[in-house]
Amino acid sequence: MASSFLCLSLLFISLSTADGFMEYYVSRCDFNSSELKDIEYTFSYYYNKIEYARFSSSVGEYVGFTEFGVHNADIWNKDKARMATWRAQKETYCQPNIGIDYNNVLSKSAKPYVRLHSTTPLSSQHPAMLVCRVYDFYPSKIKVSWLRDGQEVTSDVTSTEEMADGDWYYQTHSHLEYTPRSGEKISCKVEHASLEKPLITDWDPSSDSSMPESERNKLAIGASGLILGLILSLAGFIYYRRKARGRILVPTN
Repeated sequence: MASSFLCLSLLFISLSTADGFMEYYVSRCDFNSSELKDIEYTFSYYYNKIEYARFSSSVGEYVGFTEFGVHNADIWNKDKARMATWRAQKETYCQPNIGIDYNNVLSKSAKPYVRLHSTTPLSSQHPAMLVCRVYDFYPSKIKVSWLRDGQEVTSDVTSTEEMADGDWYYQTHSHLEYTPRSGEKISCKVEHASLEKPLITDWDPSSDSSMPESERNKLAIGASGLILGLILSLAGFIYYRRKARGRILVPTN
């Protein structure tokens, strides 16, 4: 079976002596769907971490890996009742348990969350770069794209493969190199099985703590100027109202 197959494993500890000798059995179902043809059942015998014999549904009989294992496999394979039981395990043991997993675990999904920020490109013809980081989604298949004023961007985009976090969740990262334009709107669009509609995250330069210091300074100066202008306007308005109240109106004939 391919390494990407999911594994359903059960460990049976059968014997442990005071001297530390141990024999144990591993019953395993390897599968990539709930169809019987896509399932393999194996039952392995171990002694002190060495596998000495195994039954495999794809082989249909026992195979020995040591002298002791070969001897026992030959005896077991001649036992028709025993072999009929093991050959039926794929259908009687694996398929029902795999069906439970598909219905209760494997069919579930987890919604991704997105972090969008800017960074300085190391070497590029563009002066700016945005990074869209997508975390904690399941299953692994996902589409991440960029929008510029509502139109999908197809150039200067690089993305990583979906990376497993080791806890059934995945993450991926997409980079957009671009030249800023005044008044534009840039967004990261995520499409995933867990979402009823695409998740669109707009980039907000004012809340981006990873912006270059020069850009943050420009924003700070602009905001300060705006606030100062409002204060001066308010002060002028108050002064005008006070002067208007203090005027003496002289009647004319």
